[in-house]
Amino acid sequence: MTIAIRQLQKHFVGEVSGLDLRKPLTETEASEIEAAMDKYAVLVFHDQDITDEQQMAFALNFGQREDARGGTVTKAQDYRLQSGLNDVSNLGKDGRPLAKDSRTHLFNLGNCLWHSDSSFRPIPAKFSLLSARVVNPKGGNTEFANMRAAYDALDDETKAEIDDLVCEHSLMYSRGSLGFTEYTDEEKQMFKPVLQRLVRTHPVHRRKSLYLSSHAGKIVGMSVPEGRLLLRDLNEHATQSEFVYIHKWKLHDLVMWDNRQTMHRVRRYDQSQPRDMRRATVAGTEPTVQQQAAE
Repeated sequence: MTIAIRQLQKHFVGEVSGLDLRKPLTETEASEIEAAMDKYAVLVFHDQDITDEQQMAFALNFGQREDARGGTVTKAQDYRLQSGLNDVSNLGKDGRPLAKDSRTHLFNLGNCLWHSDSSFRPIPAKFSLLSARVVNPKGGNTEFANMRAAYDALDDETKAEIDDLVCEHSLMYSRGSLGFTEYTDEEKQMFKPVLQRLVRTHPVHRRKSLYLSSHAGKIVGMSVPEGRLLLRDLNEHATQSEFVYIHKWKLHDLVMWDNRQTMHRVRRYDQSQPRDMRRATVAGTEPTVQQQAAE
């Protein structure tokens, strides 16, 4: 069966059929999926009952696995998954929903804010691939915003204003906006801000995208209030319904997205019920801007 792709939203998102992700991809299939990611930025695969190892093997067709260290307050001895996948569930090591006052739970609520995965790293992530192993019965949709179309829709004056701007990104900015402000000295060092361009150019098709995230808390050269107002305006613009696709999860869905061209967020859900989501993250290959000035 050949690969077929149906576009789901006016600007982006492709629904893929004709692939069984339990099986290794051929070189041709991997090239087709990579080209589809360049075009659609988000791909949806239904009915993919895969193991952690199969999910990781699929992801590695598109680059190296990102080192997950430095992206959580959860201690290594408390990790639920040992497969190299990122745990994006609401579950503890015992397989049960985390307590509402759990530090890990409170930190993970930041995923409900619009963000781009790993923009808080000097070299941010390329692709993310999220597999639904247990779907929560209430809420938990994931929304995606097309940063290419959002950039295209800006007026020329705004494009000229922002094209060369650089932002500081840190998990402390996104979590701080929800009132999570207590960190150990080790965590403060781990979450030290990094620099990212506000506008990115895709390496293949050369289209420009806004590079926004709740992790962005400062624009270099602007006062903090001035910079945050501009970032808020851009975020409001970029997340209008015109640019957004809402994914309503079904069991064994796998959704793959390009962090260089999109933002996403999970919506609130019933935290007393399990939601088991596992993410493979493909590492980026270069920084958007040199990091020395952030030291």
